[in-house]
Amino acid sequence: MHEIEQHRITVEPYYQPYGNEIEIFTAAYANGLPLLLKGPTGCGKSRFMEYMAWRLQRPLITVSCHDDLTSSDLVGRYLIRGGETFWVDGPLLRAVKAGAICYLDEVVEARKDTMVVIHPLADDRRILPIEKLGQIFEAPPEFALAVSYNPGYQSVLKDLKQSTRQRFVALEFNYLDAELECEIIVRESGLERSAAERLVRFAGMTRNLKGSGLDEGASTRLLVHAAKLMVSGIDATSACSTAIAQALTDDGEMLRAINELSAALF
Repeated sequence: MHEIEQHRITVEPYYQPYGNEIEIFTAAYANGLPLLLKGPTGCGKSRFMEYMAWRLQRPLITVSCHDDLTSSDLVGRYLIRGGETFWVDGPLLRAVKAGAICYLDEVVEARKDTMVVIHPLADDRRILPIEKLGQIFEAPPEFALAVSYNPGYQSVLKDLKQSTRQRFVALEFNYLDAELECEIIVRESGLERSAAERLVRFAGMTRNLKGSGLDEGASTRLLVHAAKLMVSGIDATSACSTAIAQALTDDGEMLRAINELSAALF
């Protein structure tokens, strides 16, 4: 239990709501319904989960999904040490046992056969069968399951199956309106408001390039990174180039175009 307390968020994370996502999450949690967070990279999904874990006073166990994530990585496995075999709980099983919130970030990155293990937790059964242990763990009312993915990266190979998707209550996230995004940049970095407003305008320009040379436009996260560099004395065009343009693309022509946009603003 001491280990699970390390996942408890004790200080309120700064989160700026832009809809009724807090009320929907709270109602879903009260009814034992799993949550699906959809939205582009860096638009606040992970910060929202941290805020809700703090608000609901539950530990938050986050798993960053990837191509090699196996079901054993999630639920646990037997290990051998000193000639003895012992079981080690995975993050999903730890969350179930402790009544924590388990957040699977970018869930479509995980292997499809891995996602099958969450199905019994994401429907009315709310159970986690562990075949290797021969046990079934029932999730307590405090447990919650949430997953996220970026619809912008959907493909035939990386999409949520309907058998998975239809178990969840979905919340759609997007970039904030200019005023709210500006407030976040100022709050997170300490940048003066006029410069933050120019950063937001710059972000809008890059987002308009999505599908015309860029997979994604500048996220709020990247804007905060650039703002922090600017507060530390880096000139605005260099900050935009290193924190935003270079993070968005490696294409030489596109880099020049994005850098010209920032130079025009700053």
